[in-house]
Amino acid sequence: MTKEKKFYLTKEGLEKIKKEYKDLKALKFLKTRGEMPKIWHSEDLNPEYLSFQEDLSFLETRIAELEYILKNAELIKAPKKEKQNIINLGAQVIVGVDDQNDEFEIVGTLEANPAIGKISNESPVGKILLGHKVGDEVVVSSPIMTTYKIKKIKYNIS
Repeated sequence: MTKEKKFYLTKEGLEKIKKEYKDLKALKFLKTRGEMPKIWHSEDLNPEYLSFQEDLSFLETRIAELEYILKNAELIKAPKKEKQNIINLGAQVIVGVDDQNDEFEIVGTLEANPAIGKISNESPVGKILLGHKVGDEVVVSSPIMTTYKIKKIKYNIS
């Protein structure tokens, strides 16, 4: 028996997934309650019908993915006050890299977006930062060796 994957989500991320799920279920209902394109009475299939089937298949696949995510979602919560000095999921971390500061928020893979400073707990940097404290230095060697000095940790989640 394989272990189910956990999807760590912020409250905002979970709401986004729930909304997409609800919207897609409504769209599927609208698509299937009307009249489906019929197959022509020839040996060729109606292109409208094929397109409809493809759309429906995509919808069903995405709905199933979202159901799996929702079933295995775990809300990211701030740790207890005495553990907020340690980097964990949901932490906003300021690190020093080559005489400049970088700020990251450690999130689950579904919400990761490095362009806006949200890095995954499974990324090389995210993974190595987890469990460390202010003052620690960590080295990431992917793709080049970079040293991060942890300067500040804060949690803005409840």
